[in-house]
Amino acid sequence: MAGERMIPLLAIAAWSGTGKTTLLKKLIPALCERGIHPGLIKHTHHNMDIDTPGKDSYELRKAGAAQTMVASQQRWALMTETPEEKALDLDYLVGRMDHSSLDLVLVEGFKQEEIAKIVLFRSGAGHEIDELLLDEYVIAVASDVPLAVDVPVLDLDDIGEMVEFIVRWMAGLKKP
Repeated sequence: MAGERMIPLLAIAAWSGTGKTTLLKKLIPALCERGIHPGLIKHTHHNMDIDTPGKDSYELRKAGAAQTMVASQQRWALMTETPEEKALDLDYLVGRMDHSSLDLVLVEGFKQEEIAKIVLFRSGAGHEIDELLLDEYVIAVASDVPLAVDVPVLDLDDIGEMVEFIVRWMAGLKKP
């Protein structure tokens, strides 16, 4: 890890098909209701592109611009070409975010990173309990069935419980 981060990172980690995105779509607004402003970094294994063929920004980026920023009054996006990149660098990506407007960065995926994680387990999602992605960075497991693990087990379907857990976790990170 490259130095101490200024903003807490919390990964929501699980195998594909477990419901990470579904959970985050409920968790983010619930955190916002508590006055927590979360950012999000989503890892994808797909060759993704947020730009649309035929749009000026797409054509200019494809013409060779190493970075392209598209901006409007409502939002802006920076697209950076990384043809030489070997692996994603989470610290670098977090560094591109505006920390002044965020209280927390949620990370979907990046299950191998050395950051705090809530691991999801959903019965019937194709994995067994003994396959849980437990490591020293797991601060809780969110599950739809009872589990015997050495970290708190949260109810996967109780967003309020998860928000309370995250709020307490964040409070414990603040230095006096």
